[in-house]
Amino acid sequence: MGVRPLLLRAVIVGAPGSGKGTVSSRAVKHFALKHLSSGDLLREHMNKRTEIGIIAKTYIDQGRLIPDDIITQLMLSELKTVEQHHLLLDGFPRTVPQAEALEKMFSVNTVIDLDVPFETIQQRLTARWIHPASGRVYNLEFNPPKVPGSDDITGEPLVQRDDDKPETVMKRLKSYEAETKPVLEYYKRKGVLESFSGTETNKIWPHVHHFLQTKLPDVSQKEDATPS
Repeated sequence: MGVRPLLLRAVIVGAPGSGKGTVSSRAVKHFALKHLSSGDLLREHMNKRTEIGIIAKTYIDQGRLIPDDIITQLMLSELKTVEQHHLLLDGFPRTVPQAEALEKMFSVNTVIDLDVPFETIQQRLTARWIHPASGRVYNLEFNPPKVPGSDDITGEPLVQRDDDKPETVMKRLKSYEAETKPVLEYYKRKGVLESFSGTETNKIWPHVHHFLQTKLPDVSQKEDATPS
């Protein structure tokens, strides 16, 4: 009887705007991981108006953090349905009590920390401007408007969302750092933390990819090698 391969129990950590979504989607494609995002799951529950979804929405509407026990209950019940798969958790655990509750169910054996300088993230997020009437989005770095500050089609002025204003972005990043630092320390003590530093997702990804290849086979390479 063959030895059963160790299931990957990975957590991805990164500030808003760090490229976490891009790295997660690439990891899922290359390594056949089940990606479980607390944000996606919360939205799903709120849309379906489940008991947890209704409770969570009352906190969000008041601009308050959702308590640990609610998020933990939501994630652990979902994890039971996918516990036989290699997993990539995103947005959970966010606090040490959440990490400790998760540890009782199963041990996390890999934590991928995307360490992107806050200045880079601030530039990335504050470069976004919108045309309110149509919802058209411009990015001053990637797809700037033809005339600075004006919509390409109507010529009307562009605005910046409150969330994208430099002072708001920096406040969100500082709040993220205060919340997440203890969790990173917790996993560092356990010897499972791997940090990947850089300012561009496309330059960070090859290092994450190489690291994950030491844990799991790259299934996308197998697909590419399959004769059509």
